[in-house]
Amino acid sequence: MANQALFIGWNRPARVREEQAMKLWGKSMEYYGKLQADGRIENFEPVILTAHGGDLNGFFLVRGDGKNLEEIRREDDFVNLIIEAGYCLDGFGVVTGYIGVGLCRVNFFAFFHFKFPPCSYIFLHQMKMI
Repeated sequence: MANQALFIGWNRPARVREEQAMKLWGKSMEYYGKLQADGRIENFEPVILTAHGGDLNGFFLVRGDGKNLEEIRREDDFVNLIIEAGYCLDGFGVVTGYIGVGLCRVNFFAFFHFKFPPCSYIFLHQMKMI
């Protein structure tokens, strides 16, 4: 069950690198599809946003186990995609986020710092036990 996600976002293709950015889109779809087929990630979702005046226009949300995602982030294939993306996409970035039962890590901090309820509610709800 996925407990973390990689948020891989960008603004737009860099000038004169639009063609390279389109090829990178195809390579990325193939790469994440292979990771999913191999069972290394749970799934991924490409998203293109509508015009909104901000500087985020698209992203991939890659869901999986945190340990697997950290391992993937260190592999040459992923690093090469990220380097190429940084070259041909403006406003590019990758950040790890918590999802599903992984939210318990965030909620654990919130419980002790802000006195919010513990993560057991989120976990039980996720497991459809309540």
